[in-house]
Amino acid sequence: MSSVAATMAAFFLWLKPASKTESTSVPGATQTNAGKATKKQTVIERTPREYPDINTIRNAIPAHCFQPSLWISCAYLVRDALFIAALAYAAITYIPGIEDARVRGAAWVAYGFVQGLVCTGLWILAHECGHGAFSLYPRVNNVIGWAAHSFLMVPYFSWKYSHARHHRFTGHMEKDMAFVPRTEAEHKERRILGIRVEDDLFEDAPIVALVRLLTHQLFGWQAYLLFNVTRGVDSLQREPSSWWPQSHFDPMSPIFRPSERFWVFVTDIGLLITASMIYYGATIVGGWNMFLLYAVPYFWVHHWLGLLATVDRDFGFIGRYLFHGIIETHVQNPLYYADEATEAIKPILGDLYHCDHSFLDQLWPTFTECKYVVPVEEVPGEMYWAHTVKKSQ
Repeated sequence: MSSVAATMAAFFLWLKPASKTESTSVPGATQTNAGKATKKQTVIERTPREYPDINTIRNAIPAHCFQPSLWISCAYLVRDALFIAALAYAAITYIPGIEDARVRGAAWVAYGFVQGLVCTGLWILAHECGHGAFSLYPRVNNVIGWAAHSFLMVPYFSWKYSHARHHRFTGHMEKDMAFVPRTEAEHKERRILGIRVEDDLFEDAPIVALVRLLTHQLFGWQAYLLFNVTRGVDSLQREPSSWWPQSHFDPMSPIFRPSERFWVFVTDIGLLITASMIYYGATIVGGWNMFLLYAVPYFWVHHWLGLLATVDRDFGFIGRYLFHGIIETHVQNPLYYADEATEAIKPILGDLYHCDHSFLDQLWPTFTECKYVVPVEEVPGEMYWAHTVKKSQ
């Protein structure tokens, strides 16, 4: 116990952010490269291969959008925490007493869905902590982010480090940490249950595609954390000795640098504390009730994470109020400045800005049609999604 206490003391006294060279957090008060956006901006016209640099985009955003308020952020945190507590209290107090099994089951389903939405909001606030957008105080960000993500069984520091590198190398086929698509050659060599798939006939069967989609939405996040799936081939800090050390829970994993190992260990302590709380809760309310209280919302949370993208999409009240606007806006600024920052960069991005008024109806075609990428012949190093829908003869 003394070693654990010493570790926890070091955690609270010496929390520090990721190094400046890899952090994707918003600028602090000492940085002045954020310019003031004018009320009238002209949309920039460019050639198809001309892209604005990061400084041009950053300078278009008003300076105050890079200055998070601790009190405003904490107000959102308290709001979400109260919602979560109220929903859990109401569920365990009233739902088990419903006599009709069908009504009781429907009540648990409704609770799991709504609690999953609210907990996703808490997850997003912890995500803001990892980016430095929760407050100007790195230690406060790390304490709150660690506590919130640990409550949701998310490895805060582990994911913070890999997520920072994901942002740094987004779209890089070799160095990106996540969501790296297959090449055409890899697609042809794919296997299902150890059996090589010769063509798309089996995968394109609706029932097979549906099972794959549900598996992805339910367990894709866990597979990424445990096995670092979908990473780029050159994304690790050193060569792995086997597949298991690529876990986000292993301090010695090649995902991390030596300086990050202690914080991965602290992350694991947070997860063990949460697991202990869940076990203790199960001894009080029963294992099945605890599963309905915690596990069902947990899977809903990570289902929604599987739908987040860099295309701005409209999710109505849920997206704006419960998800803090993360799928409707630019996400690198504090959530309460995200709309203003997004509007400021639209003229700079011009036709490079993408938005969609829906995303649920895009989930199926995206999952079933975007299977691998092929190179653009006239632009070395650039790839695009191949259209894999079979045409009728």
